[in-house]
Amino acid sequence: MPCTTLLVGKKASWDGSTMMARNEDAFAGNFEAKRMIVVRPEDQPRHYVSVLSKVEIPLEDTPMRYTAVPNADLSKGIWGEAGINACNVAMSATETITSNARVQGADPILKGAGIGEEDMVTIVLPYIHTAREGVLRLGKLLETYGTYEMNGIGFQDADEIWWMETIGGHHWMARRVPDDAYVVMPNQQGIDFFDFVDAMGEKKDHLCSADLPEFVRKYHLDLSPEGGAVEECWDFDARAAFGSREDADHSYNTPRAWTMERYLNPHANLWDGPDADFRPTSDDIPWMRVPEKKITVEDIKRVLSDHYQGTPYDPYAKHGDPSMRGALRPIGINRNNHLALTVLRSDVPEEIMGVMWLAMGSNVFNAMIPLYANVDKVPEYVSFTPKNVSTDSFYWVSRLIGALADAHFSACASPIERYQNAVANRGQAMLVKMDQKYMDEHPENVTEYLESCNDQIAQMAREETDDVLSKVLYQASMEMKNGFARSDC
Repeated sequence: MPCTTLLVGKKASWDGSTMMARNEDAFAGNFEAKRMIVVRPEDQPRHYVSVLSKVEIPLEDTPMRYTAVPNADLSKGIWGEAGINACNVAMSATETITSNARVQGADPILKGAGIGEEDMVTIVLPYIHTAREGVLRLGKLLETYGTYEMNGIGFQDADEIWWMETIGGHHWMARRVPDDAYVVMPNQQGIDFFDFVDAMGEKKDHLCSADLPEFVRKYHLDLSPEGGAVEECWDFDARAAFGSREDADHSYNTPRAWTMERYLNPHANLWDGPDADFRPTSDDIPWMRVPEKKITVEDIKRVLSDHYQGTPYDPYAKHGDPSMRGALRPIGINRNNHLALTVLRSDVPEEIMGVMWLAMGSNVFNAMIPLYANVDKVPEYVSFTPKNVSTDSFYWVSRLIGALADAHFSACASPIERYQNAVANRGQAMLVKMDQKYMDEHPENVTEYLESCNDQIAQMAREETDDVLSKVLYQASMEMKNGFARSDC
């Protein structure tokens, strides 16, 4: 099960923006080449057919333009993953999550039918005008067509972020992320407590399929000692009802939630000791927290690149018990396909509000660049991902750097760190300068201006990435096993 998600409310972020980020990871033993594209209304299908499930869905004739990060090879489907539409609404789909036998017995996931991660961005994002509307649209699609997998989906506008989770084949629930909080999501059913009173009433911060209370009651899914009327419960234990507590979670899922919160709340009692409030194996790690300081773009990149630095579980550690290294599944893993961070900024004009920060390949070694979303095309450096390896492709060159640097971590750590800092620093500086130029000059052709900005950012990324590839290749070459101290011409 791949992917890790981090959601940040507008009062928890450094600049008042909403931020939604997710690593798309390939399944074990696989890699999936990615590219970034813009889907224009004329290119959006009006009758959608899934490659995997063959489900057919008629779509409206009024789609909006949107960005996406699909597979380079479409033989397995689109897998759009993340994007921002022309109305400045973003979507992240999906985080594969877990369930349990009680849920699967009551509402089994479908076999060879329904919708899944392959489809969701394509059939939802071009048609929604708010994050809440995204939840309701996808909820209706799930109820109508069902799903063959358990998924968590993020929706975002400039004011709100919503997190939605599928429950069995046709049910779902969603919570609005509090403005002053962040949410961490490994591959596990995450929402811990759900307010049915709110969901069945004005529905301000909680939404769910209309029959979910009856579903819980009929199939005895409420595991609270006192039980009671589900509709009257404001602190329903959703994780106990719908989620999993398996041994595999303790090496694959809960440690990722633990290490994310450990970074963002360093003074919380999160460590690997008997007196800790939460350990890597804890099943009750909170779904959301208020951070100790405002969260930045750099924080998000660091958290979603985490490999348990400073703990015995770091696979690159030089000290400590060797048997503990690599015992837990890291966030920054070899099979990261890409990282997409969608940022919707409230302190700039709507035309330049949406920015997608994009990184490709293994996050431990890659760098993240900002690209404006209000465009009709994106630079070839991020959209060109051929079948064969090419240094003209941001995806492939990032994958090359990671494969070379991983085997020579100590020697390559310094050039990788300088590379990541250089791209982050220059990217932020270019964004500030380009924002200001837009506000000062008000260019007549907004799309053309932003496409030019993206081209400049991509060129910067290419210069820095080619440079670090040369340095990493040199270090790896110098540490080849067939080296010998004596040399001659």
